[in-house]
Amino acid sequence: MLFSNNAFSYYSILQIKMTYDAMMDYISELDLVLQNIGKARGLPNANYITNEAYEEEKEALIFNKWAGLAVASEVPNRGDVVPVIFFELPLLLVHDKSGEIRVFLNACRHRGMILIDQPQNIKGAIRCPYHSWCYSTEGKLINTPHVGGPGHNTHEDMRKDKLGLREITSHVWRDVVWINVNGNQKNFRSTIASVVERWADFEKPLYHGGKDSRFDLLVNCNWKLAVENYCESYHLPWVHPGLNTYSRLQDHYNIEKSELFSGQGTSLYKQIRGKNDEKFPDFRGISKKWRDCAEYLAIYPNVLLGVHRDHAFSVILNPQGPEKTLEQVNLYYAQKKTNRKLRKKNLTQWKKVFSEDIFVVEGMQRGRHTRFFDGGKFSPIMDGPTHCFHLWVASNIMGNRERKNEN
Repeated sequence: MLFSNNAFSYYSILQIKMTYDAMMDYISELDLVLQNIGKARGLPNANYITNEAYEEEKEALIFNKWAGLAVASEVPNRGDVVPVIFFELPLLLVHDKSGEIRVFLNACRHRGMILIDQPQNIKGAIRCPYHSWCYSTEGKLINTPHVGGPGHNTHEDMRKDKLGLREITSHVWRDVVWINVNGNQKNFRSTIASVVERWADFEKPLYHGGKDSRFDLLVNCNWKLAVENYCESYHLPWVHPGLNTYSRLQDHYNIEKSELFSGQGTSLYKQIRGKNDEKFPDFRGISKKWRDCAEYLAIYPNVLLGVHRDHAFSVILNPQGPEKTLEQVNLYYAQKKTNRKLRKKNLTQWKKVFSEDIFVVEGMQRGRHTRFFDGGKFSPIMDGPTHCFHLWVASNIMGNRERKNEN
């Protein structure tokens, strides 16, 4: 009997230990991200540096969501087409002849040949350079020369109505062309409704400033670090000392909306002015709140937006792999015609601000190659917007894994 009790005690302890070990294995690095901000860790290093994580995120965070591709201002005229590589997917941004903005897979339905390799205006049809199959700007297959043999441009097995270009679900909002590659998301307007409500005063026409109101920055970091840096103001005094002289850290507030966006706002916005005290016109009808306030939201996954009483901007993050990101910045105004010198001054200011962040995000990227870095610790007061984004990333990756396991 004594032996049996000892045996029972031994196996009970062993069972408890095995359960504990299994539980510890189950609490993965991603699970640690999902903890309360005071206890949570940041995303694992692998999510910033490995091809495996990059490919997993491509599906879970990008193709399954509404993501930013480009801006509609890139194709201002009917017939304009621009090829875009988005997460290694060749796409075609099109302003069709009827006036709609569309996105297609940039590949012929015949042999998968790339259709367009340079921005251009299509006068007639989109023609494949390989066998000359032709498509309308609405994506319809309209001509298949010699497909049935020399001199025969049709064949009973070639159904033109079934062989149009593959269209990607898209929607234009604030000039950003948003796409849902896998076509699995609900209506864009319902998805973004809480942002529209928050920024209702800015639901007005936006006018792109033109060539002097756009710039690109190629940064050696994972795209998520650009999101994380943008949505918090904690770094302001040390990284943006000039900006901090008139929009101080203590003038900022955090913005968090689980599952959609996070960011920051300032209660002390200072308008840019020219030599003769000229300034940009305000957006019409905005409330008193916006006379002094400005807000900056990271719309998950990859679009950064900013609104001010007199101008707005968008930043689209286009990853070039796990450790390189193209930041595409565009500036907008309340009226079509604005002061050219003032636009140039505004562009210079924002380019300086965004460029000041480069050493930070590139430094964090290099730090992710340190295997002893454990994801980092969040400040419960200052890092709420960043933790909000980490929660979104981790929960969507884990949710995608669960769906795959179920199938």
